[in-house]
Order: sequence, then C-alpha cells, then structure tokens
Amino acid sequence: MFLFKLPVKLTLLVLAFIAAGVFWQQAQLSVLALSRIDPVPETRAMVAEERYADAADYLDFFMAYDYVNQDPAAQALHAEIESVRDSLSYQAGKLSEGLLKGTSDETVGQAASVITDLFVIGDIRDLANQGVNFAQGEDVDEVVTALASIGLVASAAQLASSAATAATAGAAAPTVAASTMAKGGIIILKAARKLGKLPPWLGKAIIKGAKTVKQTKKLDAVADLFGDVYRLAKTRGGLNLLSKTTDAASLRRMAKLADTFGDQSATLYRIGGNSFVRTAQRAGDLGVDSIKVAATYGKGGLQVLDKVGALRFSKFTARGSKMAYKGDVIQLLARLFVNVPDWVLYLLVALGAFVWVPWRWLGRLRRMTGGNEARSFFGPSDAAPANASRQGHGYNPADPAASNQ
Repeated sequence: MFLFKLPVKLTLLVLAFIAAGVFWQQAQLSVLALSRIDPVPETRAMVAEERYADAADYLDFFMAYDYVNQDPAAQALHAEIESVRDSLSYQAGKLSEGLLKGTSDETVGQAASVITDLFVIGDIRDLANQGVNFAQGEDVDEVVTALASIGLVASAAQLASSAATAATAGAAAPTVAASTMAKGGIIILKAARKLGKLPPWLGKAIIKGAKTVKQTKKLDAVADLFGDVYRLAKTRGGLNLLSKTTDAASLRRMAKLADTFGDQSATLYRIGGNSFVRTAQRAGDLGVDSIKVAATYGKGGLQVLDKVGALRFSKFTARGSKMAYKGDVIQLLARLFVNVPDWVLYLLVALGAFVWVPWRWLGRLRRMTGGNEARSFFGPSDAAPANASRQGHGYNPADPAASNQ
C-alpha cells in the first residue's frame, strides 16, 4: 500500500511532528505572525486631505514607540505637520471656523465654539438660523432646534443654580454641575450634527428628550444621555467615537473607554475598531499599556492579546524581537502555520500515528493468540472424556482384544 512505503511514512511523520508543534506553540505563532503598523502612509493620506489634526493624533500615537520615532520619514512628516499647525494663518482659520460654524477639529476652534455655546449666544444663533431656513421654505433641522431649545433651558438652569449656590453657601452646587455637563453635551452634539457624525438613534433620542424638557423645564430627561456625551466631549476625537455608537448602552461603553484611554481613544478605535472596544473592556486585567502596544500590530494584535493575555503576549513579542534578524522568513512561516485549519492538523497527527503502527506484527500476534486459545479450548476438553471412557471399560492398548472392541 502506498501509505506504508518508507518515504511516505517518513514524510507523514515529519508533518505529524510539525502539526503537533503548531498545536503546542499556537499562541506564540499567532504573535510571530503579526507585523507592526507603519503609520507614515496613512498619515500622508490625511495630510493630503488637509486633516492635520487627525494626522497629528494618529502619528503621535506611534511616535511613542522606537520603531517609528527612529524612522527618518516619520520624523520629517511629524515636523511638517507641526509646522503647519503652528502657523498663524492655520490658527486664525480654525478660530473663525469655531466662531462662525460652531465646530472645529483644533483646540483653538473648539475653544471658540465652546465660548459661544456655553453662553446663550450659540443657542440663539442656532435657533435664528433655523428660523431663517423655515421662513425661506428650506428644511429645518429638528435635531439642532431641539439641542438649542435644551441649551436655553440649561443656560437658565445655570444662572438660577449659580444664584442659589451663592445664596445657600454652595448647597446648590450639584445642580450647577449638572447644567454645565448638559451644556458640554449639547456642544459636542451640535458639532456632531453639523459634521454629519451624529448617529440616527441619538438624533431621535434628542428630539424626544427636548419635548420632555420643554414641558417640565427640567433637564432630568436628558441628564444621563448628555452626561455620557460630555465625557466624550472632553476627549480628542470624541465625535468619531460618538458616530460609532448604536444605542445608549454603546454610548456608555464609549464614554468609559474615553475615560480610560483619554486623547488616544479615537486613534486606538481607528486602528482596532470593535476589536479595540472588546479588548478595552478588559483594561483592568490586561493593562492600558499592553493594549496600546498590541494596537501597534493592528486588529490582529488586539485579538491575540485578548486571547493569550498580557504576560504571554509580552513574552512572545520579546522573543519575536530577538528573532527579527531572520527577516520575513519567520513571520511568513508563522502566518502559514497559524492559518492551517485545526482539522488539517488533527488529520496529519492521526495519519502520522496510523502509518507507523506495526499492523503486520499485531496481525501475527493476534493469530498466534487466537491459535493458542483454540488449542487450549478444544484439546483438553475433548481428550479428557475419551480417556475417561476408555479407562472405565478397562481399555488396555497392549491387549489385541481391546482394540477390536
């Protein structure tokens, strides 16, 4: 049989050992199969689109690691971005963007937007704009109108609470904080709406909440919702995170994620997507720094970290860095083995064991054992009655007469 020829048997034995080794070292192979992200190409694409703030956030995350901050191309690109962002013309443009449009991706523009929206000016401006749209027969943005209406109530609550705080020696301070948080939430929601980053479910929730606020003149109906939004508002790239939410529960998860990872939250989400969200929920066990390191390997790195744990991931990446001198060969082999389905590995191990089982020797042993059992079964049991019957009749082999009986 072809399988039992020696070259085939030796080949199957080697493959069986390899398959067993892949099973044994699957975690380490998963890490060795990873490759770190080169942030330069994507950063250049953002610069080409004049998204300098996003480009800076993205590149800054990777510049914390030696493999990027020692790269001359990354250093030059980083200097180019900072030069543009520090220029007076760029800063002036972002300032006017915040004042006139109420939104910006830079700190100076966001500050201007916050100043107008923290006071009643921004809400009156937005209501006036929507009133003009209505008068001209154009579409009225119900969400912006609802936010401006809630903003007026929040501004009134701030004034009343501030006066009450002064009169009660600070007893009304929690109310001031709540109204301020609501204003902060309104600011980021307005910006999200204008930039097209407000998820549909949230727009519906805002319109519904505004009706309740209008009736009750209280912010209780939107307090929790705006509180979570405000937590995102304090984070760079919070609008991008907000746009990925699907309901109140996912908004709460995003807010918690932003609290944990701060201004790098949006960049980490950009890299890992939902893999980052899942891994971030285990930040207490895995560690914030471990998650950041894993993110430099992309989604795959986050998935492997979640699977093997921080300690083994750190150990395996350290081993991998020591083998870096072997170039792409190790990584190529690791990717090859990791992508082999488990059933194929099981089959190779089984075949390797099957062809080396001594079937002929087992067959002879079985036949020998079967013959001995047959003799022990038939020999003594049949001979004993014959001898006994002959002895009972006085049989004598030497007696001719007995032989004729």
